[in-house]
Amino acid sequence: MNKIEHIGIAVKDIQLSGSLYEKLLHTTVYKTEDVADEGVTTAFLQCGPNKIELLEASSADSPVAKFIEKRGEGIHHIAFEVNDIVAEMARLKQEGFVLLSDEPKLGADNKLVCFVHPKGVGGVLVELVQEV
Repeated sequence: MNKIEHIGIAVKDIQLSGSLYEKLLHTTVYKTEDVADEGVTTAFLQCGPNKIELLEASSADSPVAKFIEKRGEGIHHIAFEVNDIVAEMARLKQEGFVLLSDEPKLGADNKLVCFVHPKGVGGVLVELVQEV
């Protein structure tokens, strides 16, 4: 995967979610950090020039704990640019992810797209995007 915007994703279990995102992005968590002032533990993953920050509540009254209680884990979706959507779909299937289509589809902005089911990615809908 080539690039994403830096996005924070609220998670219930940073270890489980970190492992999940390592498989998804084919990379590793490069930094974890406790941020006591915010009541969170964070884990960072790098994908090309972009980062994702996973956030786990470290106290029951933290903003992240309240977010998860009210809305559940995750955000709506994250779009990742890929060079070869067919190869990336095959890799993700091999890692055990469930895709919402067997073939890429033509999506918005004349791009090929495929979605990864949110149940397999901690509640986050992931979109693969390739230039046509």
